Amino acid sequence: MKLLQKISYRIDCLSRYAAYLAIGLVLACALVSVGNALSRYLFDISSNAWLELQWYMFAGIVMLGAAHLLCTNGHIRIDLIYLRLSARQRIYLDLFGLLFFVLPFCIVMVVDGWPWFMEAWAIEERSANAGGLIRWPVKLFIPIGFGLLILQTISECIKRVLVLQGNANLNDSYQRPQQ
Repeated sequence: MKLLQKISYRIDCLSRYAAYLAIGLVLACALVSVGNALSRYLFDISSNAWLELQWYMFAGIVMLGAAHLLCTNGHIRIDLIYLRLSARQRIYLDLFGLLFFVLPFCIVMVVDGWPWFMEAWAIEERSANAGGLIRWPVKLFIPIGFGLLILQTISECIKRVLVLQGNANLNDSYQRPQQ
């Protein structure tokens, strides 16, 4: 059990660090947006690259932050049903959703997203827009983001199984496991 708790803790830490990168991208995206607006309106200088860079950073924000959102239980669910269930029933419903919906979807996205990224990288795919950027960096966010989500799904399943066995509390996700 201690090994599973340690694995879950490490995955949660990885998700948190990815979220810190996403937070950094939010700031960078805001700065690029301000810089783009100032250069366009003050100096009449514009480039599609700035707009695409913002789009790329937004993709990074979403893909890098998704796993942490799952870790902090910040995702959307149908509360009308969920809140009427007992704590144990909620855990079973969470496990069902994680194992039969989230995990398979994420696996498909990694399996399909990796060749899409590799092709863009191999052919040095560029945006069709004038002054556009290379495309592989934004396409890399897909397998990375969904890979992080796979790991976080595993962590969430571990936590719920441990709670069902009486070996943990769901609120302990950020606490380092006892040695």
